[in-house]
Amino acid sequence: MGEAPQDMEDFQRAYSRLCKDSGAEPQDSVLQQLHELPRGRLDLAAQSLTVDTCRALGKLLQSALLRELVLSDCMLSEEGATLLLQGLCANSVVRSLDLKGNNLRALGAEALGRLLRQNKSIQSLTLEWNNLGMWEDAFATFCGALAANSALRQLDLRNNQITHKGAEELALALKMNSSLKELDLRWNNLGLLGGRALASCLPSNRTLWRLELAGNSIPGDILRAVEQAMSHNQDQQASLRENQARTQVLSKEVRTLQEEKSRQFLDLMETINKQREEIARSGRATAVQVAQLQEALNERHSIIKALKAKLQMAEAALVLSEQKAQDLGELLTSSEQKQQSLAQRQAREQRLEQQEAAEREAKLLRDLSAANEKNLLLRNQVDELERKSKSLQEQLFMARQELTTVSTELKMRAVQAEERLELEKKRSRQNLEDSEQLRSKEVEHMTRHLEDSERAMQERLQRLEAMRLSLEEELSRAKAVVLSERSQAEEELIKAKNQVRLEEQQHRAHLEERLRLLTQARDEAQGTCLQQKQVVSEAQARAGQLSLQVEGLRRRLEELQQQELSNKDQEKVAEVARVRVELQEQNGRLQAELTAQEALKEKAAALERQLKVIMSDHREALLDRESENASLREKLRLKEAEMARIRDEEAQRASFLQNAVLTYVQGSPLRAPSPQK
Repeated sequence: MGEAPQDMEDFQRAYSRLCKDSGAEPQDSVLQQLHELPRGRLDLAAQSLTVDTCRALGKLLQSALLRELVLSDCMLSEEGATLLLQGLCANSVVRSLDLKGNNLRALGAEALGRLLRQNKSIQSLTLEWNNLGMWEDAFATFCGALAANSALRQLDLRNNQITHKGAEELALALKMNSSLKELDLRWNNLGLLGGRALASCLPSNRTLWRLELAGNSIPGDILRAVEQAMSHNQDQQASLRENQARTQVLSKEVRTLQEEKSRQFLDLMETINKQREEIARSGRATAVQVAQLQEALNERHSIIKALKAKLQMAEAALVLSEQKAQDLGELLTSSEQKQQSLAQRQAREQRLEQQEAAEREAKLLRDLSAANEKNLLLRNQVDELERKSKSLQEQLFMARQELTTVSTELKMRAVQAEERLELEKKRSRQNLEDSEQLRSKEVEHMTRHLEDSERAMQERLQRLEAMRLSLEEELSRAKAVVLSERSQAEEELIKAKNQVRLEEQQHRAHLEERLRLLTQARDEAQGTCLQQKQVVSEAQARAGQLSLQVEGLRRRLEELQQQELSNKDQEKVAEVARVRVELQEQNGRLQAELTAQEALKEKAAALERQLKVIMSDHREALLDRESENASLREKLRLKEAEMARIRDEEAQRASFLQNAVLTYVQGSPLRAPSPQK
């Protein structure tokens, strides 16, 4: 699948990408564990892994650079365990695998068989608290794969319901296996036949040096025989290690002697080569001297020839240079004339360009001042929009923080529930161990004293075994129910989270669209306001100019009246009438401009009212957003209540199972003779 992830961050990103490619959401608990793990070790103990997570992890484990993988008490389904083990088949780096307490059954045993046949790197395999031995055919395939495996060193099969038939399959596997060193079979159902089968296979196996068989109702003589065989294998392995150490020491000494001899031979060859090199060096030096003398003679002949050729070339070049000098003099006179005409033309063009540049510069200065004013206005608008967007982002951040706190509380409660379930498991295991010890003691006591009661005790043991099997089936069914309810609750939680995310995205897009429309409308309104203000300022400037003109005309009238009062009465009357007409026309134009200014002021007031309406709509949208957040919080609270109810039901079921186991242990007839002891 491409390049292996080099660190846990790459592993985390690859896991998220694979989950999204398959259309599933990555588990938050798995992401947190991946973020906090050390290099080379993946620990997902007590994490409820879904099938999608197992599929993604299986693909990643094909080439992951991990040396230790812990998947204990993960409540793996048959499909999830198959996907994980299928991914590990192609891995060549993992050395230790822990699958404790996952209730693996027939499909799990077959997947483990395929893993042992294909994987060549796993050296330690922990399978405690599973149910591999209840299905004989699947366990036989597992044992066949164990026989063909050559890499496994440690195997833990405690509490796997292995019967005497499973022990026979294991014995056949141990006869052919040559790599397994430690095997733990405590607290199974091997019995007398299983102990004999395992004891009979040990003489043909010389590599196994630790075999644990406590809690299997095996007689003491068989256990002693197994211990003797293990001690014999340990002694053989110790002697083998000593022989290997001695052979290594001897091989090192032989290598040192060979290296010393080769060093002496190389020194002799080096001296011979040095003498040869000196002879060859002296010959090469004489040859070099002769060649140098010959080269000096040749160089002198070539220098003389080159000087003659240079002399001929210099004479020819002198003739050519004289001709070129004449041609260049003619060209110089023509170029001077052209240069004078070009200088006059360039002076005229330069004056024109300077005039145009001055005009352009004045125009650009005017445009620059207008652009600076517009930039100031736009910057103010951008600052206001940034403040509003920051406030919205802070609200969204607060909502996300609340969601994260709620999710962390849910995770903590789930972890507490799993810890309680683990405590109940441990108590039930301890009670079962006590009952098994008491049963073995009572069986020995009754076999020594009462041969006639042996058949009755065997029948009673069979009934107890059936009851224990029924109780284990009830426990497995309860685990399956708990798993299904937990998966349903997780799916509902994931759906609620997805719905909240979709609603947030939709609402955010809606708010952004409305904010964009509001900013566009506000920009347009501000642009129109600016245009109207410019028009008003131009009108005011024009009115000021007109008023100045009117004052000048009045002063002119007064002067005319004073100067030509006596001689030009008729001209004065005509001019006064003409001035009055001009004043009336100017007054009419001013009144028209004043009416236009009032209309512009009304438009500006209308635009301000529109801005107020838009701002009120924006506030209403924010209030709607807050109400939606409140409704989402209420939904989360309801989900938390439902999760608490589910956890309470699980705790009640666990307590019912514990009470049933206690009543079974306390009501067992094997505990009756204990006071006589």
